[in-house]
Amino acid sequence: MIPPRLKFTGKELKVLDQRLLPDRIKYLTARNAKETAAAIKDMALRGAPLIGCAAADGFALEMRRLKPASADELMLAAVRTADLLKAARPTAVALFYAADRMLETARAFAAANPGKFSPATRIKFLKLIEKEARLVTSEDEAACLAMGEFGARLLPRNCVIMTHCNAGALATMGIGTAVGVITAAHKKGKIKHAYSCETRPYLQGARLTIWELMREGVPSELLTDNMAAHIIKTCGVNAIVVGADRIASNGDTANKIGTYGLAVIAKHHKVPFYVAAPTPTIDMKAKDGDAIVIEERSSEEVTFVKGRRIAPKKVRVRHPAFDITPAGLITALITERGVIKPVSRAAVKNHLK
Repeated sequence: MIPPRLKFTGKELKVLDQRLLPDRIKYLTARNAKETAAAIKDMALRGAPLIGCAAADGFALEMRRLKPASADELMLAAVRTADLLKAARPTAVALFYAADRMLETARAFAAANPGKFSPATRIKFLKLIEKEARLVTSEDEAACLAMGEFGARLLPRNCVIMTHCNAGALATMGIGTAVGVITAAHKKGKIKHAYSCETRPYLQGARLTIWELMREGVPSELLTDNMAAHIIKTCGVNAIVVGADRIASNGDTANKIGTYGLAVIAKHHKVPFYVAAPTPTIDMKAKDGDAIVIEERSSEEVTFVKGRRIAPKKVRVRHPAFDITPAGLITALITERGVIKPVSRAAVKNHLK
């Protein structure tokens, strides 16, 4: 079993510190939106769906901390809280979706309850906002199960599959997106072997995905990223599945750096390349991949591994955390509603009707 990623009590949020995995299982505590945003920014928790769930919880904690006494106070606090959370990381649309959803819940309550709040009205609001946070989590759990089922149907028997980064249970509150497809297919007896790319520089594949696959009993091996092409060519890989942090309206997909290169290799070898992500990951406001902001993270995440320097001091470093895979390289998008194939603007729009 994978340890709980988030444990919400109403007064605090216990966050599984994924920076310490797989060596240690330890939780840190967030008691407000600022501490929740810090956990997101510092990657104590990561994975687009999980970030969204944490943002909803952080919003609820902040409302409980502030206890707004009127509709005006509520709106001021809600807008500030949503902005604080959304500033934590720019690429994962699930964060914006969850923060804006919580904001709209607060906005609707304020509109329905103008003026000062009675003690009973305050309690009613806090229950409402916590209920909405729980709904964000339960929807994620259900979405993961559905994606796992839809994705498993796409895979052949004796499937040799590859994945990149971590789009598993650790990235969600459910069974995962891309890795959820693998584990769901494994339970149906369809997985012959799975390969996890280590995913430099943060090593989510090495630290997290292969750990999940091993715990779930999936026959699997770990690769360095630069082994992927050779393994695809020589080891019978017949499917690749990854997650997504943001999908543009035309199907262009932002995911962990290295995904684009993997998709190019898959196209050359005629291997189906699937993206598994819940519908809130789709940003209909983004015309294409060029509209997606790519987060640049710190140079230290490249030049250090587990606290040990691996590059010269004062070296200049680039660290784009994500890249954009064009829709034309993606065989299908797998969501909780079903499969989008072919991947096109029209197909994405029709899927969301």
